Amino acid sequence: MGFFSALIGNAGVAQPSELTGEYVMLLADGEAIEIGFKLMRDVFIFTNKRLILVDKQGLTGKKIEYLTVVYRSITRFSIETAGHLDLDAELKIWVSSEVQPSVVRKFNKQVNIYDLQKVLAQHVLG
Repeated sequence: MGFFSALIGNAGVAQPSELTGEYVMLLADGEAIEIGFKLMRDVFIFTNKRLILVDKQGLTGKKIEYLTVVYRSITRFSIETAGHLDLDAELKIWVSSEVQPSVVRKFNKQVNIYDLQKVLAQHVLG
């Protein structure tokens, strides 16, 4: 992932083995990371049980929020592919009865948004 792409908020793919080593303390017994994405400091992780959003806050990033979204609470989601002039793809996730999407993330062209959609669909649709 390029530095400029990360600065403007686009995520790039992160290797599950790298994420597992760093976030093993968050995983429940029998839980495994399937795919993950990194922003400059923030991370979001798709496991076989849930979606984990890691939000590093402040200048040093020492304060960290870990938000779990259980797949069964996701009522709908959408993907928007990158275009010729619009270079980023986008994921939106609605949780429970929310009118606005609860999660909105942008991805650079290195991310295959269809792979992400497939993982999410497999878990949400059961």
